[in-house]
Amino acid sequence: MARESHATELPSLKSATRRSRGLCAFLLLLLGFFLLQGAAGAQVKEVRRVLVLSEVGPDYPAIALVDQGIHHALEQSRYKVEFYHEYLDAALFPDSATQQEYRDWYVRKYRNRKPDVIITVGPSPLELTLGLHETFFRDVPVIFCASTEDAVGGAKLDADFTGIWEEAEPVKTLEAALRLQPGTKHVFVVGGTSPYDRANEALFRERLRSYESKLDFQYFTDFTMPQLLERLQHLPNHSIVLHVCILRDAAGTQFIDATEAAPMVVRASNAPVFTFFDVDLGYGEVGGDVSSFASEGQVAGAMALRIIGGEKPKDIPVVRGTNVYMFDWRALERWRLNEQNLPPGSIVLNRPVSFWQVYRRYILAGILVISAQSLAIFALLWQRARRRKTEQELRESEERFRLIANSAPVMIWMSGPDKLCTYFNPPRLEFTGRTLREELGNGWAEGVHPEDLEPCLETYSQAFDRRESFQMEYRLRRHDGEYRWIFDHGVPRFNADGAFAGFVGFCIDVTGRKEAEEALSSVSRKLIEAHEEERTWIARELHDDIDQRIALLAVNLDGLGRDLPASEGQTSRRIKEVQEYVSDLGSDIQALSHRLHSSKLEYLGLVAACEAFCREFSGQQNVEIDFHSQDIPKELPPETALCLFRVLQEALQNAVKHSGARQFEVLLKAASNEIQLSVHDSGVGFDLQKAMSGHGLGFTSMKERMRLIGGHLSIDLKQQGGTTIHARVPLRTESMAAGAGGQISPSGL
Repeated sequence: MARESHATELPSLKSATRRSRGLCAFLLLLLGFFLLQGAAGAQVKEVRRVLVLSEVGPDYPAIALVDQGIHHALEQSRYKVEFYHEYLDAALFPDSATQQEYRDWYVRKYRNRKPDVIITVGPSPLELTLGLHETFFRDVPVIFCASTEDAVGGAKLDADFTGIWEEAEPVKTLEAALRLQPGTKHVFVVGGTSPYDRANEALFRERLRSYESKLDFQYFTDFTMPQLLERLQHLPNHSIVLHVCILRDAAGTQFIDATEAAPMVVRASNAPVFTFFDVDLGYGEVGGDVSSFASEGQVAGAMALRIIGGEKPKDIPVVRGTNVYMFDWRALERWRLNEQNLPPGSIVLNRPVSFWQVYRRYILAGILVISAQSLAIFALLWQRARRRKTEQELRESEERFRLIANSAPVMIWMSGPDKLCTYFNPPRLEFTGRTLREELGNGWAEGVHPEDLEPCLETYSQAFDRRESFQMEYRLRRHDGEYRWIFDHGVPRFNADGAFAGFVGFCIDVTGRKEAEEALSSVSRKLIEAHEEERTWIARELHDDIDQRIALLAVNLDGLGRDLPASEGQTSRRIKEVQEYVSDLGSDIQALSHRLHSSKLEYLGLVAACEAFCREFSGQQNVEIDFHSQDIPKELPPETALCLFRVLQEALQNAVKHSGARQFEVLLKAASNEIQLSVHDSGVGFDLQKAMSGHGLGFTSMKERMRLIGGHLSIDLKQQGGTTIHARVPLRTESMAAGAGGQISPSGL
């Protein structure tokens, strides 16, 4: 920010005071502006634009499923994703003139807001994008889905294209239908008249041609809907219906296939209806080898996530087909089709939930309780001679179970002497969404975040081997797939005879606390950084501008005094006094500049800066400061050197202000992979709690600075025996991230 320089004339004392106040007010406003900018910037994410071009409108279930999969995948992006949805409505406006108007409109609309990724859903959007790619969407990555290669005429795609080609497999659906109904003689293929319907019809005719010599094939694709329904009501025995897609009938009536055309076909048909798309299931169709629009949306979204993350489309291979065998149990029951004849790996929808699936958890819990009781009874009968000891074990067992029951909803676990987990309470299972059997043994570790797994197991194993309690924090996957921060506290448990029996522990979700700590650390870091920037700027202004002017003023005064005649002795003495006053003022401003920002710290290192500060501060305050340093490396991380220098400044200023002593000792040394700073005085001491709860920022600033670099600050207090402030910082400090230390502990109390 540019700053205008002030006039160089010597102002009067009153005008200088007004200008000082104005400068202070301006600096305060500037500091507030930087703090607000920093806080706002911490919350802003970079924007990435994703344009989704769809064949038809969002009323079509296939489009809704694809959109849902895309949105769900891009929720994981580190960027703020702006979605733009456009619908060509090719079923309603198939003519080329209208589609050309769409192209012209999109060119104008996105001329100044080009997307970062384009996702096409259907063949028409892909053809439109191919036509505009070289002229308008050059170098924009394109992900295609919900289309076959045949539907776009086998167009050649360049390196900016990737996606999912649908692989229509009508033969697989026909073979599955023949397995379910072995006596089939007639096959009726049902379709519509829209371009999309015709393209599918042509593809199916080609793929099914080899079966026309074995079965009677008829294509019902040129009828109005009433005519089609009438014919479906009177199909001969041993028939099946292959429902392709009806977006428009022979009369030109438009339909949404999944929710309008398909249900009418199923209700009218007197033979089982097989389909090729997952969105048609649930209305009475039997099923088949279906294209899964939900899977296509998820795969397309995952590709878009990789591209906006920096990958190139040419490095992402094209996926061919997301088909699965999927059938409706209710339709199988209606047409008495044997489920055993389904192709291997088939997915069966709408199957009634069995008694075991509903009550499995309770049954297992009951079996576990009954087994435990049986073992207890057997132990009583087998160890009759040790009756009292057994009764004591039973009471302890009852107390453990009572503790578990009373501690809900805390997540509780138990392990045996072999380190394998033997129990998790219901809140833990509800949190992970896994069964007890999946969590037992080492199964619980499958939900731990990969980055936390090794230290988590190491902490657990070391505590187990030493039979010591432990506390640790790690990320655990919740039932919805989100990783949450967990605080885990485990303690060893022993039997009545003192034998080690394993561990018992509890877990709580501390994600909110972790997020709050991270937010607080970020704000603190930005505040301190802004503070240091302001100190640096003010120090440079004082040293390079104001101090130089004062020096020039002193020189001018000296010259003025020499130019006066000897008769003006009194005036010469007054000028000499003013010159000395101005020189002292310049010295004070120079010292203030060094306290605000030490150039020695930046260029000569920590030891030289601390020694120079102690020497200058000693002269200014008329006190004695004994400074010693030992084995301090010359090269230190800038944040470590600056933190220790600020702690020294604050500690000496507080000592001079509150201790009443005139002699101080400062020791700076490296020992045990850390740097230690101690400031000692032999004064009257002070009340630590009162100092911490006061309005000043001295101890708060020191504590926060040490916390941000992983250091530790402690205060040694002795009644009428002085005070020592200790600061310890690891020699190898990470960047200013939140550390585990940074608390003030009154070690001398």
